[in-house]
Amino acid sequence: MPAGTHNDSANVSYQEFHLLGFPGLQESRFLLFIPFFCLYVMIVAANSLLIYTVKVERSLHSPMYLFIALLLATNLCCTTTVVPRMLLSFLFDVSRISLPGCLVQMFFLYFFLLLDCTILLMMALDRYVAVCNPLRYADIMTNKLLIQLTAAALVRSVSFVSPVVILASRVRYCRSNIIQHFACEHMALMSLSCGDVSRNKIVGLTMRSITIIFDLGFLLMSYSRITHAALKMASGNIRHKAFHTCGTHLIVILFSYFSRLSSSVVYRVGKSVSQDMHNLISAIYLLVPCTVNPIIYGLRTKEVRQHLLKLFKRRGSVFIPFRKAALNTKE
Repeated sequence: MPAGTHNDSANVSYQEFHLLGFPGLQESRFLLFIPFFCLYVMIVAANSLLIYTVKVERSLHSPMYLFIALLLATNLCCTTTVVPRMLLSFLFDVSRISLPGCLVQMFFLYFFLLLDCTILLMMALDRYVAVCNPLRYADIMTNKLLIQLTAAALVRSVSFVSPVVILASRVRYCRSNIIQHFACEHMALMSLSCGDVSRNKIVGLTMRSITIIFDLGFLLMSYSRITHAALKMASGNIRHKAFHTCGTHLIVILFSYFSRLSSSVVYRVGKSVSQDMHNLISAIYLLVPCTVNPIIYGLRTKEVRQHLLKLFKRRGSVFIPFRKAALNTKE
């Protein structure tokens, strides 16, 4: 059956789909490849550099910096779940994906997005303990607790994402085999169903609502108490450092949640918005936080910035003998 046709039999379900990233821009696929490729290279380079810096510098092995490295690693995994396949489709028109492959991509996409949100909660907890209980910080934020929190974050992501993907696997897709998206996004796949998917939509919306309400409530409570505790500090320098560190985390949180909420709102209420615009907004909400996060932490976190400069100077000094040798050879 040719791509894009409708299936007249409700008992037959497509097992292969075509990811049509930007339907109205198929003639300009190669032009789309250039900006998305540059953005992906930037994401991989910036996030990997900061993760490497935290890894090699022993002084950055405290909970706050380990959480930053974990957040950046999650950003890297999330974009890698989607972007390489999208780039291949732009460059070589490789758009086919099997239903199992589509469901696997959907699982990991939402898994890493939810894990990203949970790590932000863990960072808020870390800052709460650091500011509100500074004398007991080392006793509370132990390696054992970090492992437990990470395990809880993984379990949370699997528990919330699995029901959505399992329900999606039981749907019959006979309306079309063209997914009007660059990834196997849940609502884009549900639009191809030929049966009642109200339960799928309710479960998906419920899971998202629960996570957003709980996460924002937890973050609001944590940072309000942090602000209250910071204002009571006698030392101006300590108070400034507390506000600066928490302000950095809050900027990351605002970027992350604002982009995701705007994508959800536009997808549900923007009926007059074209499919290409929907997909562009989805790409922005997926890629912009992953691009901005390493820049924010690299510029605003003094310790990370200092070690990055030290790393560049160290790498630069390695090439100095080679430069001198090359100059002597020319002479």
